[in-house]
Amino acid sequence: MKWRIVLYCLLGGLPLTIAAMGTGHFALWWLSGIVMAAAFVPVASHGPRNVLGQFGVLVPVLAFVTVLCTWSEAMVFVPAFRQQAVLNLTAPLVMYLIMAAVLAALAWGLKLTKLEDRTVEHRSAASAIPLILVCGVAYLVYYFIFGIIAYHFTKPYLPGAQQIAQSMGIWFYALQIGRGILMTLAVVPAIYTLRLSRWQTAIAIGVLIWVAGGLAPLLVPNPMMGPTQRMMHIVEILTQNASLGITAGLLLRPKETARATSSTGTPELLRHAS
Repeated sequence: MKWRIVLYCLLGGLPLTIAAMGTGHFALWWLSGIVMAAAFVPVASHGPRNVLGQFGVLVPVLAFVTVLCTWSEAMVFVPAFRQQAVLNLTAPLVMYLIMAAVLAALAWGLKLTKLEDRTVEHRSAASAIPLILVCGVAYLVYYFIFGIIAYHFTKPYLPGAQQIAQSMGIWFYALQIGRGILMTLAVVPAIYTLRLSRWQTAIAIGVLIWVAGGLAPLLVPNPMMGPTQRMMHIVEILTQNASLGITAGLLLRPKETARATSSTGTPELLRHAS
């Protein structure tokens, strides 16, 4: 099983090397892909058992967390990024969709999904919708608490950032709540299909949103950030995105009941009953 997981990460990371054809840094793009694939290992091993199910879990995370949410943040704070706004959105989206397809096929081809008979309990749509909105507000809180702390260190690299945020007024708050809601919606399929305990799911989702939304993409040099700024941003996104992921996992997965047992636990219960 271990060698198959290693192979999943190594092969699953290759699609990101497509970007190296235009930007260079082949090894770093592959490392970025390997780290990204590693964050999806819980999905591969404890998620949907078929290719389409795996693909359905991977796509929203990569499309919304990795591409759209980071794109929207750059559009606000990096004016030069707006000059090629469409290309900066569509090119990464295509690349990450390819990655989603490859990872889904690898999870099935390498037979990584464990055959567990575990019931995954989740909330109904009626109860989940307000909790998703709560997650959006929670992200705003995390964004400002940890963002203010990080800004003391990154201020020299972001001239005019404070003025840009203030000029947007209430729309800046709305944007961050919207990003929090979008990232939460992106991980709902993972939360609802992971055959893990409530806390294991929450931690896995926290790591996934951090890696997909910050760590993996920032391993590669880019014209907008130097190495020091990228490292600072990785830590900042850890505090914001991981907190959001853990919050979403705990809110959207109710406490387990006796029905949510693994196949290994069922015989033990039967032995005690007899």
